[in-house]
Amino acid sequence: MDLHFEELMNKVTDFIKSETKTETIVGEPFDLGEFKCVPVIKVGMGFGSGGGEGIEGKNRKGEGAGAGAGVGIEPIGFLVTKGEEISFLEAGKTHGLAAAFEKVPDLIEKLVKERNRHEEAVA
Repeated sequence: MDLHFEELMNKVTDFIKSETKTETIVGEPFDLGEFKCVPVIKVGMGFGSGGGEGIEGKNRKGEGAGAGAGVGIEPIGFLVTKGEEISFLEAGKTHGLAAAFEKVPDLIEKLVKERNRHEEAVA
């Protein structure tokens, strides 16, 4: 088996160059009513490779190689414009009434614990 690490690394480098462009991080703009929106995305990449060869005894020779890569893409928010106004809306963050509803289960759990504690103290 021929090990071509230089060729492998050139292909990986070309891939990273092609994927880490502004268009990858800042998505295509779109209209939503009177608003213009541009998605902003976080991209992470990682890769590794290795190989080796060895000789054992008189007639035994071994070679091996491996490579792996991973890509993670996460939306982090939107640039939003309306007329001259520009703002950034974070993805995954809830505000207002939606944030209050997310806290209801924790509030109920605290109330139940407090009630049980009060009943144990009275008994």
